[in-house]
Amino acid sequence: MIDILYFAWVRERVGVPRERVETAAPTVAALVEELAAREDRYALAFADRASLRVALDQRLADFDAPLAGVREVAFFPPMTGG
Repeated sequence: MIDILYFAWVRERVGVPRERVETAAPTVAALVEELAAREDRYALAFADRASLRVALDQRLADFDAPLAGVREVAFFPPMTGG
């Protein structure tokens, strides 16, 4: 089981702030494909992967990162600040 956290507009589109999922996805990209295939709201949230960032166990990662041993995946838009 993996805890998935959604932040900002990703959370708004998916409709929940977090969920726990059972997955055999080997990478973040494969997990995104699984989630996007669930329902339209997930497909909408993950439609533009270039506008998303991901963190695995609170560390920034790429979409090709492996999920083996990961307990938490967080999806969020890029942050700006100053």
